[in-house]
Amino acid sequence: MGDLLTTPSDSFLKRRRSDGDRSRAAILDAATKLATTEGLKGLSIGRLADRIGMSKSGLYAHFGSKEELQLSAIDTASEIFVREVIDPARAEKGIARLEALGEQFLSYLERDVFPGGCFFAAAQAEFDTHSGPVREKLAEAHRRWLGYLERQVRAAQEAGEISADEEPAQLVFELKALLNMANSVFVLQRDRSALERARRGYRSRLEAARG
Repeated sequence: MGDLLTTPSDSFLKRRRSDGDRSRAAILDAATKLATTEGLKGLSIGRLADRIGMSKSGLYAHFGSKEELQLSAIDTASEIFVREVIDPARAEKGIARLEALGEQFLSYLERDVFPGGCFFAAAQAEFDTHSGPVREKLAEAHRRWLGYLERQVRAAQEAGEISADEEPAQLVFELKALLNMANSVFVLQRDRSALERARRGYRSRLEAARG
């Protein structure tokens, strides 16, 4: 679990061991998708029960509260993000891994892994001014993603592929800004040219950073 964007809660881990894996996975898959179109705040036991055709009592057997459902949805979205974005880039090293991470993120958008674009971008926009466990878990996911990208920059610098003059946090800020813009425009306008613009900008920025 070292590269997950969140630290799964005790409840999440316990229930994964004790509940029917397939049933829970199907519920959380539906929950993450619903959250990107109707909002994580709008993700309730009742709304989700209606969406998947399950009774409220059946869902309460898996999740005791709306907050527990939200936190578990974030953990599931983290697992999906790792599977769809981080894992496919592991075969690469140095600057090639950074290039692959950008491409896999854009592919994650292009393939509509979530119907409302990046799960974390949507949820963070909802909860950025709120306090509580949900916001803290989202903030953790954000910190871990930035930290992971910064480690890849430092590895590329150690390999002599990125200039030592580049500040990792600044470079990652700029790269992530391109990916965030692609997500915003693509979700709002369904304009695939935004993804290509982000690809060009991302590659150009990395090229400029070469040692």
